[in-house]
Amino acid sequence: MSAPDSPAHFHALLQLRGRTAAWPAAAAAAAGLGRIVQAEEYLSQAQWTVLKSTECCYATHSLLHRNLGLLYMAKENYEEARYHLANDIYFASCAFGTEHIRTSGGYFHLANIFYGLKKLDLADTLYTKVSEIWNKYLDNHYQVLSQVRTQQIDLLGKQFETDTGLDEAQEAEAIQILTSILNIRESTSDKAPQKTIFVLKILFMLYYLMMNSSKAEEYAMRALDLAKEQQLSVHEQNTIQDLLNLISAEEAHHIT
Repeated sequence: MSAPDSPAHFHALLQLRGRTAAWPAAAAAAAGLGRIVQAEEYLSQAQWTVLKSTECCYATHSLLHRNLGLLYMAKENYEEARYHLANDIYFASCAFGTEHIRTSGGYFHLANIFYGLKKLDLADTLYTKVSEIWNKYLDNHYQVLSQVRTQQIDLLGKQFETDTGLDEAQEAEAIQILTSILNIRESTSDKAPQKTIFVLKILFMLYYLMMNSSKAEEYAMRALDLAKEQQLSVHEQNTIQDLLNLISAEEAHHIT
């Protein structure tokens, strides 16, 4: 096991505690300052260890800055939060690329800051970027795997299972990010219905790839209803209907 003050040890702690110290710190404001202070003390120690080390990779720096950004968001210190989230985006981009889903979290939290500060144009740009990143990632899986699920049968007569290529924590993060963006898009869907439908279709793909057909169908139905309500093009409505047809075809296959 790595030494308690080693970079490897703190990388492990960041991964383990990132969801129990920093993420809940955003909610700790409602529970009292004690938990935020505890998180700040821990992250200060982690920051000192990471910054003094020459061994920590870009991904570790990204994770540290994201947690610090979330901490300062919880403290409503938005200037400091923006600083750390900008560093998160920089290091994540170095590690994974600017258009990678691992980088999208930084964009998302930065967008939340701008949204809270009523800088809606900046927030909208970043929410769109996050949506596009997830759309590209999931669509790459969807285009291949939807064919597998509808056309190929294994030796037991069952459809091949597919997945998102994400672990459980990443799937939970994707749901949280995309549903948050959807809530914001739906508040202005009368002005920009296409943006709402875009996110609904992304959530369809996510749940479809997670083998949750009922949730996938729910989001596709919501997209189709909105497209009809806003009298969008027949092509758009047919595209959404194709998603529903895919679910119906799979259900018919299961019945037979």
